[in-house]
Amino acid sequence: MERHRVYFSLANRTYYTNPYAGPWNFELNIDRQALDVFEKIFQQMQLLEISNAWRAQLPYIQYHLDRENDEIDLRLKKIYALVHEYGDEDTKAFVEQLPYFNKRV
Repeated sequence: MERHRVYFSLANRTYYTNPYAGPWNFELNIDRQALDVFEKIFQQMQLLEISNAWRAQLPYIQYHLDRENDEIDLRLKKIYALVHEYGDEDTKAFVEQLPYFNKRV
């Protein structure tokens, strides 16, 4: 499958084909199918955050016991796994030092 260079912005949940199109965090060499996976995960996160906005109105549900927050964290881990897979060596080193990917003995 043909790979394309994209500039990925985690904060904006988007990617650019031009490095000057907007702010970005990671330069990825990625195929179209993987970009579709990113887009799907971003959509899922957006829906979960809408749910969280409703949950925030219920003070008796504590934040750390909120299932939707756990689901968002899971998707964030998936995004970083994809960034690791398609990033360069510096990107991989950065992702590997994140708490999500520390190996536990």
